[in-house]
Amino acid sequence: MPIKPEILKVTKPEKSALFHVEQVDLRFSNGEERRFERLASKGRGAVMVLAIDAQQNIVLIREYATGFDDYVLTLPKGVIDPGEDALQAANRELQEEAGFAANQLQVIRNMSAVPNYMGNSLTLVVAQDLYESRLEGDEPEPLEVVKYPLADIETLAMQSDFHEGRAIAALFLVKQWLAEQ
Repeated sequence: MPIKPEILKVTKPEKSALFHVEQVDLRFSNGEERRFERLASKGRGAVMVLAIDAQQNIVLIREYATGFDDYVLTLPKGVIDPGEDALQAANRELQEEAGFAANQLQVIRNMSAVPNYMGNSLTLVVAQDLYESRLEGDEPEPLEVVKYPLADIETLAMQSDFHEGRAIAALFLVKQWLAEQ
């Protein structure tokens, strides 16, 4: 396992390059008024890729997660860049993060996380018929690629270093999708 980066300093910025917090004043139909805060939605959304290789393995990555100050096992993912659709973004992210591209890509569904506080959406894509292809990404260090048997999806979901809720949901959504094929 890689050595965690050293935290040099933690600050609270006046403005964030990633997040914009909004206050929203609401009046409900019963007359109640409340102020909520949310992270403003911007951009075109993001993709998460569940890639399945010819040996029926799921292609995972291990990357540093700043929120937990630890390395986590997860699925390749990233934002949809200008001019891309979800399938193009999924194929690009798969190449940048895992070193594979796919001849077959299928959108499974859109998902959200914490919709009471964020308006961001994530498109889950299944990638199959993989071939080696690497693109340079924006990761600060090379990501470890880990392959895990598709047949052991329930075991993967219970693994302690695979804990991102959207990735766990993706496993079971794709399992159901594959059963219906």
